[in-house]
Amino acid sequence: MNAHTHHDVVIVGGGAAGLSAALILARARRSVLVIDAGAPGNAAAEGVHGCLGNEGVPPHELLAAGRAEVRGHGGRIRQGTAVGAHEHRDSLRVVLADGTTVSGARLLLATGLADELPSIPGLAAQWGRRVITCPHCHGWELRDRAIGILAGGLDDVEMALVWRQWSANLTYFTHVTPGPDPQETRLLAARDITVVRGEVAAVQADADHLTGVRMAEGTVLPVDALVVSTRSILRSSILTGLGLTPRHTVVDGRVVAGYLETDAKGRTSSPNVWAAGNITAPAAKFVEAAAAGVRAAIEINRDLVHEDTRRVKNAAQDWL
Repeated sequence: MNAHTHHDVVIVGGGAAGLSAALILARARRSVLVIDAGAPGNAAAEGVHGCLGNEGVPPHELLAAGRAEVRGHGGRIRQGTAVGAHEHRDSLRVVLADGTTVSGARLLLATGLADELPSIPGLAAQWGRRVITCPHCHGWELRDRAIGILAGGLDDVEMALVWRQWSANLTYFTHVTPGPDPQETRLLAARDITVVRGEVAAVQADADHLTGVRMAEGTVLPVDALVVSTRSILRSSILTGLGLTPRHTVVDGRVVAGYLETDAKGRTSSPNVWAAGNITAPAAKFVEAAAAGVRAAIEINRDLVHEDTRRVKNAAQDWL
């Protein structure tokens, strides 16, 4: 691939949103290139859940199948990391970490987010297995188990109440937060959710299984899984050159998520640039991200059709 390969569409991100968009565009007979850094946000998960026909399939297997489908329809996938992007004449140019560039008439950002975990010893080693976030992703596998909820994110009490659907054995750890207010305390008590006040010092595990939470004062409380709130960080370093500014969700003065704002069809405020997936919706599940990629791809193809039509019409008028 030379230094200035041009495509109809360049997609930055090879996860659910990016590959789904690439497949739609390739099937629309568009030249499409996916820049894939190989670091999907769900890489640590044991399986993808709620994906009809693919329940429990490991993420790497699902994405590998997706890449094969894109290539099977003429799409191209390149391993690499996009480090910059900017307008260049009538196209968008993407700069890769190896110094090469590619360009496209349209650009789709599907870089996803990086999860920053709470800084608690032992927690990261269990991430995606027994340290998790989403009840609709992992609740079935953890049904009737002892589950801890670590306070510190958005709507923690609401999350505890939702997890009560899967297990009656729940413990809400206030950790370094002030804890639930009186109304929230009554709601938790109504569902028999135990509240433990005090700082969590470490997560304990035996081989691949989480066994308990050790409090700062030394007490160890047994749990089989721990629900945490992560800080979602935008992966993309290419927004500045496109004139795009991320938005932030703030809880108690702390940024808990960054995201890029688009219209309902995925179009950003930058000309000819779309975005889809977790970069626009931090809490989106795999199938939601894939659907957003499909929606953006359809709109991108429609936009290109209109441009193709204008070009042909103008050329005909010039000839006359």
